[in-house]
Amino acid sequence: MDKIYEQLLAAIGENAKREGLVKTPQRAARAMTFLTKGYQEDIRKIINGAIFESDNDEMIIVKDIEMYSMCEHHLLPFFGKCHVGYLPDGKILGLSKVARIVEMFARRLQVQENLTKQIAETMMEVTGAKGVGVVIEAKHLCMMMRGVEKQNSLMKTSCMLGMFRSQSCTRMEFLSLIQS
Repeated sequence: MDKIYEQLLAAIGENAKREGLVKTPQRAARAMTFLTKGYQEDIRKIINGAIFESDNDEMIIVKDIEMYSMCEHHLLPFFGKCHVGYLPDGKILGLSKVARIVEMFARRLQVQENLTKQIAETMMEVTGAKGVGVVIEAKHLCMMMRGVEKQNSLMKTSCMLGMFRSQSCTRMEFLSLIQS
């Protein structure tokens, strides 16, 4: 990847040998590897057995999970917060694992719409929940620093599965709780 970044610098008219850029290809390669580490992660290793029996049947919500991802169309960041809720059906998931699921999918080249759906479907599969709701609110640098250049735009996406989709009262409870 270092060589590709050297070529990129040359292609935009820069000199990769000048003082400020000498180590930039290596730093950029390390950064890109980190920003896309989700491709190297395995959901089974992330969960690591942290599914526990529980008779809790009330909604569980983890809100305001910070997330950073990269737009697959422009390779520019988008960032914001993710809210995840689920209705357990005999099993609960360790708290940190919810954030780790968000992180795994966010650290891939993405569009926000697909990211939202991937998190929801994985939560449903891993927990066997009666329902899952995911809402992501994010700012996209591809809209802020190029193209239309709208600094205050915020994209919101949601994916509702199971009872979050079929029961409007469940969906409304989730949506009202993530607003407070």
